[in-house]
Amino acid sequence: MASWAIKFAVASVFTVQFAFGQQTSPSVPQSAEQTKQAQQKEDSQRMLGVLPQFAVTNEKHPPPLMPRQKFRLCYRTAFDPVEFGVVGFEAGISQANDSFSGYGQGASGYAKRYGAAFTDQASSDFFTNFAYPVLLKQDPRYFRMGEGSVKRRIGHALAQEFVGHKDGGDATFNWPTALGALTAGSISNTYYPAEDRGFGLTMTRSGVALLYGSLGGLGSEFWPDISRKLHRHKDKLSAGDQTQKK
Repeated sequence: MASWAIKFAVASVFTVQFAFGQQTSPSVPQSAEQTKQAQQKEDSQRMLGVLPQFAVTNEKHPPPLMPRQKFRLCYRTAFDPVEFGVVGFEAGISQANDSFSGYGQGASGYAKRYGAAFTDQASSDFFTNFAYPVLLKQDPRYFRMGEGSVKRRIGHALAQEFVGHKDGGDATFNWPTALGALTAGSISNTYYPAEDRGFGLTMTRSGVALLYGSLGGLGSEFWPDISRKLHRHKDKLSAGDQTQKK
């Protein structure tokens, strides 16, 4: 399993090389009003109207986030009410499959799995969206392409897990995401059952986390397009109903 994680990391290098050739120029100044409007829009973004997408920006040259804004992003993402439900669902699946069998079954086993899943999520958010972005002066947000061919946008979405942006706007390796996955995976060794600990398992979990992040980028990239099409279809249906009533 550890070898799979290493292969995935090597493959990511080629993804990074592909994406660096598509990066835009550094950020340009925006007015205070533009900055405020962009922040308000990001604060309300949700996929399917439910799943939070606070770490996604549609701006080509967004202003950098201050440390307090990065902490707010971390806090809102980790403690959004929806996340508690998602964690509960994950814990239920884990218990049904008897994953982390050392936790046992029953209410006690479920509570342990819930606590582990929540700690995984919270620690990942802390290091990926706040700690490392502040220390390394990088932007933790997903930079949505929003236009161009589907092929280019897919490549862009998959690469964003490895290609980040400095606070000044320049492209760079996404150290917060890579280090955040590895740090959160390492910390999990303090509360996972003994048989689910170790270097190999940590590397595997970190690789899987990066893979899921890349796939999540596809949702961040294309959901606004899907949402607009769904709303247009709904508007057409509403207009048709009104015409029939007349």
